[in-house]
Amino acid sequence: MRSVEDQLTRVTAAAVAPRPVRVAISEAQGLLCAEEVTTENPLPGFDQAAIDGYAVRSVDVAEAGIVASDDSEAPGEHVVVVLPVVGEVEAGSRTPTRLQPRQAVRVETGAPLPTLADAVLPLRWTDGGVSKVKIGHAVETGDYVRRVGDDVQPGDVAVRAGTIIGAAQVGLLAAVGRTRVLVHPRPRLSVISVGGELVDIDRTPGAGQVFDVNSYSLAAAARDAGADVNRVGIADREASQLRDVVEGQLIRSEIVVICAPLGGTASENIRDALAPLGEINVERIAMHPASVQGFGQLGRDEVPTFLLPSNPVSALVAFEVMVRPLIRIALGKRKPMRRIIRARTVGPIASVRGRKGYLRGQLMRDEQTGEYLVQVIGTSESGSSHLLAGLAEANCLVMVEPEVEELRIGEEVDVAFLAQRG
Repeated sequence: MRSVEDQLTRVTAAAVAPRPVRVAISEAQGLLCAEEVTTENPLPGFDQAAIDGYAVRSVDVAEAGIVASDDSEAPGEHVVVVLPVVGEVEAGSRTPTRLQPRQAVRVETGAPLPTLADAVLPLRWTDGGVSKVKIGHAVETGDYVRRVGDDVQPGDVAVRAGTIIGAAQVGLLAAVGRTRVLVHPRPRLSVISVGGELVDIDRTPGAGQVFDVNSYSLAAAARDAGADVNRVGIADREASQLRDVVEGQLIRSEIVVICAPLGGTASENIRDALAPLGEINVERIAMHPASVQGFGQLGRDEVPTFLLPSNPVSALVAFEVMVRPLIRIALGKRKPMRRIIRARTVGPIASVRGRKGYLRGQLMRDEQTGEYLVQVIGTSESGSSHLLAGLAEANCLVMVEPEVEELRIGEEVDVAFLAQRG
């Protein structure tokens, strides 16, 4: 059997990231920035009020507040400065305003600062007057003022290459006037199910038939990983028709995933059908579940193509271990693997010696110690590897090393996060 690590090396070596594309900033969320976005203009572009209040010269209100008394035992005098209010400037105003000495101008947050004003008095430090304002607190030069270029200066990098574009980055791109940005696009992935027993979920299964689970669950897993997914659905297992379907997806995809029976002559028939497109090696991988799986590079562009088992749980585990890292690499992620932590077992765990176990589990946190705890949902001995309901309850994969056959209560084990429950 090939080790998991050897198979992963082979798979990830085939990763090819799509060429960066320029998209509208509203479509860039969740993608990796593929350029250094530098600013041409300062942000803010003008001195502006950082708070609702009154624009003043700080020297004109320097005496406001508590003044020390000549008598060390007597309380200080509370000095109130009164200034005339000579105007009001709203946010977005385009009319220049000039402040004269010993005057105040009412300003909104974001309003251009009047000429000669060097500070803004918050409303709470005044009586809120309209024609004149009583001021009980001094301010220093620059208080509550956003100066030109406080955020970014011309030539500064606003968004660095390799940064995941989130809400803050979209906002910053908009603030510096960028309408489009170069990003690593989502890799296109096609999911195909093969099996004479399969029917789509909008039909009623007949005798011996089952719903096509895999194309739906794997499409969802691929979207979660960041791919642009085309769920092809059920393909005919007849050789020429299957080949035509796969060939059509190779043209439009960076990754193709095929779920099919992989035992006996079934996998041989699929490999023979796809042989004109390239070679897929179906072999045993030292892992459980999903020990039998296939991988190859098909078509003129040598598109990475996976053959995953038809068992829904095995298919999802194989996808998690093998396909998801390929998607993350294609997205440009520097750390394509899930976060791994150490957790202590709350029950015994049985695994298969000689194979790396990927067992579904529930991860918890001890409220008193902060320690991670994990329990496995089902075991290989119970024959429950096919139960999708157990995987739906899992929030992690418990990763048991090949040389370990059993873990006792309280032992530590590696755990990969699958989802955070909020």
